[in-house]
Amino acid sequence: MSAPIRQEDFIQSVADAFQFISYYHPLDYIQALGRAYEREQSAAAKDAIAQILTNSRLCAEGKRPICQDTGIAVVFLKIGMNARWDASLTIQQMVDEGVRRAYTHPDNKLRASVLLDPAGKRQNSKDNTPAVVHYEIVPGDHVEAICAAKGGGSENKSKMVMLNPSDSIVDWVLKTVPTMGAGWCPPGILGIGIGGTPEKAMLLAKESLMAPVDIDELIARGPANRIEELRLELYDKVNALGIGAQGLGGLTTVLDVKIMDYPTHAASLPVAMIPNCAATRHVHFHLDGSGPAGLEPPSLDQWPQVAWAPDTEKSTRVNLDSLTPTEVASWKPGQTLLLNGKMLTGRDAAHKRIEEMLAKGEKLPVDFTNRVIYYVGPVDPVRDEVVGPAGPTTATRMDKFTEMMLTQTGLISMVGKAERGPVAIEAIRKHKSAYLMAVGGAAYLVAKAIKGAKVVGFADLGMEAIYEFEVKDMPVTVAVDSSGSSVHQTGPREWQARIGKIPVAVA
Repeated sequence: MSAPIRQEDFIQSVADAFQFISYYHPLDYIQALGRAYEREQSAAAKDAIAQILTNSRLCAEGKRPICQDTGIAVVFLKIGMNARWDASLTIQQMVDEGVRRAYTHPDNKLRASVLLDPAGKRQNSKDNTPAVVHYEIVPGDHVEAICAAKGGGSENKSKMVMLNPSDSIVDWVLKTVPTMGAGWCPPGILGIGIGGTPEKAMLLAKESLMAPVDIDELIARGPANRIEELRLELYDKVNALGIGAQGLGGLTTVLDVKIMDYPTHAASLPVAMIPNCAATRHVHFHLDGSGPAGLEPPSLDQWPQVAWAPDTEKSTRVNLDSLTPTEVASWKPGQTLLLNGKMLTGRDAAHKRIEEMLAKGEKLPVDFTNRVIYYVGPVDPVRDEVVGPAGPTTATRMDKFTEMMLTQTGLISMVGKAERGPVAIEAIRKHKSAYLMAVGGAAYLVAKAIKGAKVVGFADLGMEAIYEFEVKDMPVTVAVDSSGSSVHQTGPREWQARIGKIPVAVA
């Protein structure tokens, strides 16, 4: 029988795991992304993938987060029936202490995104606890753990349906994936759970994402069962949708499709789908009582040799400090810009408070006239940084505030990730504004363009406060221009037609 698993060993293993995955992509994922980069024919998608790959290497070298959204902590535990513990805390308490240590580590602070009282005050727990823990009791006397950090952008796109037994799973997936937009930061992985009960299907979908990327091996050897046939069919057909990297249109939307199934009721066909984003983060470790887990850093020699840099010849430099509505109105869809000067930031909580203050006739803490707002919640800085990783958050969540901001504050442009919905696009068209897209999954790379940062409003909101950033050559793409033309609509439509496997619906 193995020695007891010590409390401190378990806690430190969890802490080390969440630090490790904050800056190391799984090697299988990053190599698959490198192969997608080599295949990609869409210039916009290829540029986005290059930024993600470059960001990945920078994070591995600098040991700083791949994405500013360092995720909600999810832990899968397989606990041996005969495992013994030398511990006074519960397993949940030990996991939470490990998460607390990881997210408050002084050399690599991670963003605390977990809010208590979710239907009420939504107060930040400050240390990203509690974690979500899934338990399975298995034979043996050891403990296996998978630690994953799931960002809100991909989690928010999770889908679940109760199909009729005669319904097509493939048809549902192909109908549903386009409705997910680009907020989950493709190219990523689709996890699909089939069967059981509704909650079991969701758990299967989430757990499936923890497996290695192996679709190329599956293609090479061929399917051995119905689930593998389904994986190959969905991989081919989802990519044929032409959604592409960051939703800009291209050949690769998913790097793999994972499926787990479970027996279900004769009257039911539960199907769940959960995407993993470009910041795919998970690691597996094993404890047998001999000490804490040892996590082997991957060799950067195995990273794709891609180095992105701003294209100063093809991109237009923009001076934010003298930006005018006329200049904004002149930008064209797909045009690449390099932003310079001072921009403001703000996301969900800040917009909600601005709305409340305007309704009461109160003065805002900052003047938005002729300013650009960046939808971001940065990681706290360490050492000599002015700000930690600061990639964009999903702009769609701010759609309902767009008309208010453009009408009542003097704002003239916005920066975020993913597409804008009809309400926001109409507001942009009406006010001759523009929406600019930064690459999700390239947070540390974006932060390198931020030369100054200070909180200028709503300091109590933490990472959701209003900052003023001073940027130098921050790369963005015009995603919605002043006429309301959106590259997130035109790009995928063009590439779906080019790929030619799925008919393009006539608008």
